[in-house]
Amino acid sequence: MERFASGWKRNYYGKADVTAYRLHRDGRVPEGTSAVFGANVTMLVYGDAFWPTYTTGDNTDLVATDSMKNFIQRETLDFDGNDLEQYCLFLAEKFLARYPQVEGVQVSATDVPYAARGAWTFSPAGPERAMARVEVTRAACLEATSGIRGFRLLRLGGSAFKGFVRDEYTTLPEITNRPLHMWLDLEWQYVQPGDALTDGATTRAVARLTHDVFDAFESGSIQQIIYALGMRMLAEFPAIAQVHLEANNRTWDTVTERGEAIGVYTDARPPYGCLGLSLRR
Repeated sequence: MERFASGWKRNYYGKADVTAYRLHRDGRVPEGTSAVFGANVTMLVYGDAFWPTYTTGDNTDLVATDSMKNFIQRETLDFDGNDLEQYCLFLAEKFLARYPQVEGVQVSATDVPYAARGAWTFSPAGPERAMARVEVTRAACLEATSGIRGFRLLRLGGSAFKGFVRDEYTTLPEITNRPLHMWLDLEWQYVQPGDALTDGATTRAVARLTHDVFDAFESGSIQQIIYALGMRMLAEFPAIAQVHLEANNRTWDTVTERGEAIGVYTDARPPYGCLGLSLRR
């Protein structure tokens, strides 16, 4: 189910899972940017003009979702930036300008990253993927959200989990020094929507901070790790108003160990622990 910063919607519709790859095939791009800009886009629109489609099947003012797909892909050619926030805003404002019956539009995009392997060659990158979401009406930009999804983080030691409730349902032993494997997704909102437009600098800085915190912080729980990261984000990025973090405990199952010096592990089987946290100024 979709949510909108502007509040509850009686109806909305749109197109999802639209991919577009803009290639600068001559390799001429600004320093620090890539010749490959790839995104997976969802566009949702709303307005009273579309209500007759639901009630009577009258499609007079309806823009077909196939047309939305074509709009997203073709207009990507005219987008000259390299960050997802500006890309989402570009598509939203242009769609509003083209179709006067639309009252508001939400555009979200997830990076499809490719890393340069040579002068002319690239391969898929990741697993982290940047994301952005904006909602724009004819009055204002109501939301600008950024995020990073898909962190896969492994720490060889320095992670404990002990002192939890023990009762007839408890089988987990207390752990003082585990190799911690966790997945992490982040999203954050800005004090002002315009603060999101940093050419991707904030997202890159948050990615570096995430790895630094995970590397340096010895923890008594995953909850403590994500709290430390969230507080650092608010402290170091004054343009961020609030942050949401969601981690999965994917710590590997132990096969065999030789003390704490060496061990063999395997992928943990489901189920897994889910841990969420929201912080705001």
